[in-house]
Amino acid sequence: MLVAYNAGDMPRVLALGQAAGELSSVDDTVLLLLSAAQQATGHVDDALMACRELTRRRPDVSEYWNNLGIVARQAADEHLAEQALRKAIELAPREPEVHYNLGLLYAQQQRWLIARETLLESVSLAPGFIEARLQAAYACHFCGDTRGAEVMLEGADAWPPQAADQALILATILSSLGYQDTAFRTLAQAILPNGPERVSLDRRITALRASMHERSNRLDEARAELTQLPLSMLTALPTSEWELRHAGIQVHASVASRQGERDHAAQLFHQLQHERSDAHLQANAAFSLAGIRDKQGRHDEAWQVLHEAHAAQLRFASDFVPELLLEGSQPLDMAEHTVSRLEHDRWSSLHALRSDASPVFVVGFPRSGTTLLEQMLDAHPHFRSMDERAFIYELIKRMQLAGQSYPADLATLTQANVDQLRSIYADVVRRVVPDLGERQLVDKNPLNMLCLPMIMRLFPEARIVLCLRHPCDVLLSCYMQPFRSPAFMVLCSSLQRLAKGYVDAFEQWFRHVEIFAPRVLEWRYESVVSRFDEHVVRLGQFLDVEDASPMARFAEHARSKGYISTPSYAQVTEGIHRKAVNRWHAYREHFEPVLPILQPMMERLGYSITP
Repeated sequence: MLVAYNAGDMPRVLALGQAAGELSSVDDTVLLLLSAAQQATGHVDDALMACRELTRRRPDVSEYWNNLGIVARQAADEHLAEQALRKAIELAPREPEVHYNLGLLYAQQQRWLIARETLLESVSLAPGFIEARLQAAYACHFCGDTRGAEVMLEGADAWPPQAADQALILATILSSLGYQDTAFRTLAQAILPNGPERVSLDRRITALRASMHERSNRLDEARAELTQLPLSMLTALPTSEWELRHAGIQVHASVASRQGERDHAAQLFHQLQHERSDAHLQANAAFSLAGIRDKQGRHDEAWQVLHEAHAAQLRFASDFVPELLLEGSQPLDMAEHTVSRLEHDRWSSLHALRSDASPVFVVGFPRSGTTLLEQMLDAHPHFRSMDERAFIYELIKRMQLAGQSYPADLATLTQANVDQLRSIYADVVRRVVPDLGERQLVDKNPLNMLCLPMIMRLFPEARIVLCLRHPCDVLLSCYMQPFRSPAFMVLCSSLQRLAKGYVDAFEQWFRHVEIFAPRVLEWRYESVVSRFDEHVVRLGQFLDVEDASPMARFAEHARSKGYISTPSYAQVTEGIHRKAVNRWHAYREHFEPVLPILQPMMERLGYSITP
């Protein structure tokens, strides 16, 4: 049996094991080999009996419980699988493969938070365990932990070729992080199986390539890929191939929408919205459908679909942040971290980097025009953006992990502490934009507006551009977007929550601006689109750039750039227009209840509620 097992001849192992007699009469080694052969040949129920017998005989052996957990998961006995794998961890708490198998079980159950925790533990025990890193990244991706996914996939460009199903996961996450070249290479090197699932996996790879091309504004390439995935073929697929069906129809719908075929795209997204009970998939399809109905001027239908989208998204988010669904919760937790004048007076004097050696920070409430400004700056040879990264938030987490309180302990940071934090920031930036060179970094993350104390401690001379847009247009745009962060899903689930969050964010911002007096330029969206050339000159003056004219060619630059992570990836390729100004007027009746919350801040920002 052992010779046959080592030769990979599982039918031979199975035959010899069955000839050995009853389970109770064979020794442990025969039973172990037999169970492996039964599992490999699809005799899962028999393998389950053999694994149970092994754990009965030797309840002190972690490996036997691990095997039982794996086979029980294959047999769809999830309760037994969890019990067995937990017992295996109890016996061998530092065995990474057992944590990995338990994490896979939790992921299969869509218990993403505990799956993430368990898989991260596996990686901590075995940092070179590639399968665990990939699955941990996938769990982080589902939890909205973008930085966690990025850390797990560090060095993924040097990983060996992956099996097709693994390659699909890896490429999906790499693409979402902006590593398009590595994602395409991962798909090109995917190892396809020889069995009946080969064709389906190959088609799923084609669908993902098409989606990645569309997200990179390469519509010709996306359409070329879709010629291999005609809708007639996709709609005729059996339910067992729902992943291919869903992925293919979704990219057909997205391309149709980009081409102006809105009725066709709406029909496809409506179909996707009602095909599966998966809350995440339902929400994404509904948001896309609502966007099309809005562009068609069918505003009542758009609002109804948005209501359905948020209901689905809240079902998804409730598994991650149930505490945020409680009355009075604060999804924007950083808004509660403030520095008073007295606390700022206690800050020690430290060496400050020059303005031109500091990043340019682009901040503002999400959907205020930050992506437009980022692409303008990135189009200039003096600047280099890095897409949207939460690196300032990461520095705050580093402080907290070191036992320091943020922002209170900013006052006690020494020069060595600040230099170390700047070095950490520079290191993570270098990994994303290794070609920065002599260009000045643009750090665009809207909610860095809530992290002004950290920015001012590390880069007190930095220039900051605050993007402004009519608050009602901002709220409407946020309400119409399928954000990945569970906390932001909750924040955007109602106009009332959004209005309160908006006011909280700006109250904190203005409080800190009065204290820190940063170098800030207000960049008002409505003025920019109506007097664009004038504002390009003004921006160049603020940033000490002699010739700002390259910034005016941002749309051409965005089209050639490829992947842009924010929802505005398509809009920024269209150039300047006024279509996004006063969109909220079409939904005014829905805004009436929240206008009293917004009005004082609107007036402070110079906006009106009158048409």
